[in-house]
Amino acid sequence: MHAERLSPHDLAAGGHLRLAGAVLLAPVRIGARVIAKGTRLDHTLAGVIAEAAANGTLTAPLRLAHPEINDLHEDEAALRLARAVSGSGVQVGTPRQSRVDLTAGVDGVLRVNVAGLGQLNRIDPLEVFTLFHGQSVRAGDTVASVKVAPHLVPESSVAAGEAAARESAPVIAVDAYRPLAVAALAAESLPRDGLERFELAARTKVSSLGGRFLGVTQVAAEEPAVALADLTAALRRLALEQRIPLLLVGGVSAGDPLSPFYGALEASGGHVLRRGVPAHPGSMIWLASLADTTILGLPQCGMFSMATAADLVLPRLLTGEQVTPDTLADLGHGGLLGKEMRFRFPDYARDLDSPP
Repeated sequence: MHAERLSPHDLAAGGHLRLAGAVLLAPVRIGARVIAKGTRLDHTLAGVIAEAAANGTLTAPLRLAHPEINDLHEDEAALRLARAVSGSGVQVGTPRQSRVDLTAGVDGVLRVNVAGLGQLNRIDPLEVFTLFHGQSVRAGDTVASVKVAPHLVPESSVAAGEAAARESAPVIAVDAYRPLAVAALAAESLPRDGLERFELAARTKVSSLGGRFLGVTQVAAEEPAVALADLTAALRRLALEQRIPLLLVGGVSAGDPLSPFYGALEASGGHVLRRGVPAHPGSMIWLASLADTTILGLPQCGMFSMATAADLVLPRLLTGEQVTPDTLADLGHGGLLGKEMRFRFPDYARDLDSPP
């Protein structure tokens, strides 16, 4: 790229012959008309500017950049990079002053390869910026933007960014919610209205995320041996016979190893993946697995009607993501889930109460 400054006198003296193909580094005002910076001058615009220099309506110097053979205009560079970083569920917008917005094409959960994004952004002068990984988004939401700083960019820089994006593909994607079957299990004694509130809260959350809620099974025997037998039977029916992909459990604390539920889980061939998560509120939620069923549990059924860390995990489960202990460990970054963090939650949770 070669840059130069041309005064109106320079243009009138023949400098206008160098205008076509150049890119404006600053806006140009001609009377009431403004030609924006970054504009690539064609022969028509070059003629407009040359005439303005000749008749005196152009009074300020012109700042120009002339592309070399391997230079890309900012819009072309940003568009190529935007296409390279976009995965499924992402729509690429049109360039606007070297910026291309990426929007969610579906309701779902944003997935960002954070390490890959960092590597790409280390390539000068490329810029890709996003919402948070794991954030719930709606179709049409802007989830990321791509930009380059200079008005002309070496093609080699863009090619390096494309290569980095391929290595980390997809850098940005939106996983759509899936119509998964979900059931709930109340493992504590609840009055009728309490059970109804639990069912309503679980149904509202699941249905708003595209899932199919199948209802609540209550197991609330006081005698440990009876509770163990009843819970074992319920788990085997829901997970092993009906093969329900996702089971929500209320009334079992991650910190209570004497809960009959854990004995029932072990007797059925399941195991706990993680007791507690590094986030608050909701640090006592837990995750388990039984055959092909993922089990998400909270210490109290009433917590399903509140906003907790479970509302960051549940949307990901409803996309079909295989949530692992590593997934939950990563919740520690940004795990202080006060009111100021509700933007990361699904719409249904943004106005819910927090646990006391």
